[in-house]
Amino acid sequence: MLKLTYIETGFYLEYLTKSLEEWVQGRVILALRVGESVYIEPSTASFLLPADLPGLKTLTLEVKKLELDFISLSFCDADCVEVTIKGTWISAKADSEEGVFVAVMSHSIEFFLLTLWQDAQVSASVLSD
Repeated sequence: MLKLTYIETGFYLEYLTKSLEEWVQGRVILALRVGESVYIEPSTASFLLPADLPGLKTLTLEVKKLELDFISLSFCDADCVEVTIKGTWISAKADSEEGVFVAVMSHSIEFFLLTLWQDAQVSASVLSD
């Protein structure tokens, strides 16, 4: 399962080995114990990747070949590709821009997305140095 944590300055992507149900159950129990509200809904999340990432073409071909409905790739311009995935949004309030998005896909697609995102982070940090 992939977990995207959205904060004011961006987001962080990570791979979790727990099932969606197990992770959500733990999150709800935590909210109950600390007296925090929790809002859960099916949703989509999008993020940008550089269009020149090695491996992005392979992901594009796999998504088309397998006719996957939980992920779509849109080429925004010559520099960026928007990745949109279906999953579950969890936050403290219904209208919150900060929260956690979790999505379950095949292990290979999850790993591929995580690797591409990590490669993009490395490229971005090299460019900013």
